[in-house]
Amino acid sequence: MSAHDAGAAPVLDLTPAPGAAPLPRMVLAQAGAELRAILRNGEQLLLTLVIPVLLLVGFSLAPIVDMGGGRRVDFLAPGVLALAVMSTAFTGQAIATGFERRYGVLKRLGATPLSRAGLMLAKTAAVVAVECVQAVVIVAVGLALGWRPQGSFLGAALLVVVGTAAFSGLGLLMAGTLRAEATLAAANLVYLVLLGAGGVVFPLSKFPGSVRPALEVLPISALTGGLRAVLAQGAALPLAPLGVLAAWAVLSLALVSRTFRWE
Repeated sequence: MSAHDAGAAPVLDLTPAPGAAPLPRMVLAQAGAELRAILRNGEQLLLTLVIPVLLLVGFSLAPIVDMGGGRRVDFLAPGVLALAVMSTAFTGQAIATGFERRYGVLKRLGATPLSRAGLMLAKTAAVVAVECVQAVVIVAVGLALGWRPQGSFLGAALLVVVGTAAFSGLGLLMAGTLRAEATLAAANLVYLVLLGAGGVVFPLSKFPGSVRPALEVLPISALTGGLRAVLAQGAALPLAPLGVLAAWAVLSLALVSRTFRWE
């Protein structure tokens, strides 16, 4: 090697090498962005975390509603967990996705290397992350109020997963077919109706027998009843509520795949 060659600077290869990142990395990055957007949204945080906790504390401490015997917190805690799942997977996701579609966010994301399936995975991951935070807070508050859950936590987790799929499908179905303003109004209205008629704070036994069968097949009633059977009564995995949730999940997600509009 000559002296000239030994002193020569190394040659840098500046040739562009375009290419998308691996799908898991893109999904993780988008899920982080979705999660930060949720946590920065004060109204959505109020809906998903503060309201369920206030309901749990208020109805547990004050004898407002006759729970039909037993401690109020044992009845309320599973229902509030179900409400938290609905508020995040359905109401919050429907409103956020509806306005993302209106402002062209979904259209721009669709033009990126992240596929539409990857975007849905990222949204689902963000929803699950928020639900984990909700579960920790609600369970901690419930334990402080004297709640002593029993039964299979794996069974409860399976109900939550299938319930999340059902509510996510319904939320995306609403956001993908209605205008953003209509989605905002409809999602909040459905939230209030299901809060009152889904067995969350009022036992379904308090409703007239003529409407009770219809209420029992609502997704919030199935999730509430299933969680209550497992965590309050120590029952095995309840197949009937699980079947109702699975049916809602399959039906809603199938309709989303056919009707969702990205623009």
